[in-house]
Amino acid sequence: MANQSMTRRTFAKGSLAASALAALAACGKNNTAASGSGSGATTVAAGNVFNFYINDPVAIDPYNTQESEGTQVEYELFDSLVNYDFEKGEVVPAACESFEVNETGDEFTFHLVKGAKFHNGDPVDAESFKRGWQRLLDPKMATPSEIGYHLDPVEGAAEYAAGDADEVTGLTCPDENTFVVKLTAPMADFAYVCCHPALAPVPQAAIDDPDSFLLAPIGNGPFKMDGKWESGQYIDLLKFDDYYGDAPKLDGIHFSIQKDPNTAFNEFKAGNIDFTSIPTGKFADVEKEYGESEDGYTVTPGKQTLKGAESSVYYLAVNLEDEAMKDVNLRRALSLAINRQNIVDTLFEGTRQPATGMFPPAIDDDEADVWEYSKYDPDQAKEILDQYYPADADGKRGIKVTLNYNSGGGHEDIMTSIQADFEAVGIEVEQSGEEWAAYLTDLGDGNFQLGRLGWIADYPTMDNFMYPNFFSTADNNYSKYNNPEVDEKILAARQITDDEERKAAYREITHLIGEDMPVIPVMFYAHDHVGSNRVKEMYYDTQGKAHLYKAELDA
Repeated sequence: MANQSMTRRTFAKGSLAASALAALAACGKNNTAASGSGSGATTVAAGNVFNFYINDPVAIDPYNTQESEGTQVEYELFDSLVNYDFEKGEVVPAACESFEVNETGDEFTFHLVKGAKFHNGDPVDAESFKRGWQRLLDPKMATPSEIGYHLDPVEGAAEYAAGDADEVTGLTCPDENTFVVKLTAPMADFAYVCCHPALAPVPQAAIDDPDSFLLAPIGNGPFKMDGKWESGQYIDLLKFDDYYGDAPKLDGIHFSIQKDPNTAFNEFKAGNIDFTSIPTGKFADVEKEYGESEDGYTVTPGKQTLKGAESSVYYLAVNLEDEAMKDVNLRRALSLAINRQNIVDTLFEGTRQPATGMFPPAIDDDEADVWEYSKYDPDQAKEILDQYYPADADGKRGIKVTLNYNSGGGHEDIMTSIQADFEAVGIEVEQSGEEWAAYLTDLGDGNFQLGRLGWIADYPTMDNFMYPNFFSTADNNYSKYNNPEVDEKILAARQITDDEERKAAYREITHLIGEDMPVIPVMFYAHDHVGSNRVKEMYYDTQGKAHLYKAELDA
């Protein structure tokens, strides 16, 4: 999942906006004591409404929740079949009561919770899951989904996405409470895939009135929409009284959309936001004032600052169709020129880690994951450049690169640091920043050279870092990387049922990719967030999702 915010497509949506996706403060209309840059509208008492900072999402409809901000909202509106329990370290039932896998590992049968309802009263049945999943692949959607890759393993998914079939043949509904998923081949990690918030059911209204559903999705989760998404201002949710699961302790959630982390932090200090990211350079002071979380992920009174490791990586996607970037020697030299430790220390007060590859330690912590060129060695960078791009008398090498990024998320300082590193080895640099939605469009269209991204794990598997970003036809493969050997090995690794053998296979795959350098890893994320004094308890997982359905505020 892409990560939009710096403070969060990628687990940084991603955050999940993986990476750092981010930007959205407003107050409930009944809260006359507070003010923000946008005035929200809630119909519950402000005292039990959680005010949560996000950036303006790309989508909150599950069919296209491709980054962290939209995923956070959608996560509270919808329940998928299963969820990942971070404390137990296992997949657990959510909208299903139980599930089983056949002996060959290519068919999953889910038994749904009986009596569950959508927010409009429609029943949550097997057909609603088939409907929701097919929307991710539907070529007739006005705006094509960017996350259909989640269903690539499903039989008939490719044919449906290409418009060559009327339905996904691998999705069947033997009865209203049974949903069966047939895969094209065994995939040991598929239960983890089903945890993704986007693999949710949708009612018929999503088909009948897609424009309204886009701004006010009708889900099956613990919270429902209160009004519609007001872009650039707020998104308000209310507790859903007919929810089949444990009732939320909150009456509502006010997602406060701010223009940047600094503005959001000012709103936090003014008492208008209950959870926000910490701006660059302020972490130590915030930690001193609000106390450090015991586990790095849970906000409790007096222990409100979070710095737990995330399953996310911040990186530069390299446009391999760009004439200059086709040269692997240049890509390797650029990576070697970046002083990652300096970025981590000066901009993030040592709370993050220099990226040694694409697998964060929270996903796999093994020496085999380390990329040879993902380190700081300016002398080696100059040696490579001297061989292929010798400098003139002024130290210039005739190379000019552009650093592309989404503005307003705190990336400017990082890009400036990287610019200085590149210029130190004789490379000319320009910067180009634009707002997040336009930036994603340019990435997809190939209108970039070196594009900043963050990848937040959609689900905690090694495959989720390899397939979406490096399989030749994957949607998030913005670099347009195409290595047939890597493709073949990824497909083979997915079928390995033994956990250790599967991990070893992915370590071999990441080594191959590291030699090609289609991306340049920069750093592994860690939480840099703080909760207000009103928060009694709130959990913010390694994927950068707040579990607001379990959160509690002091009265």
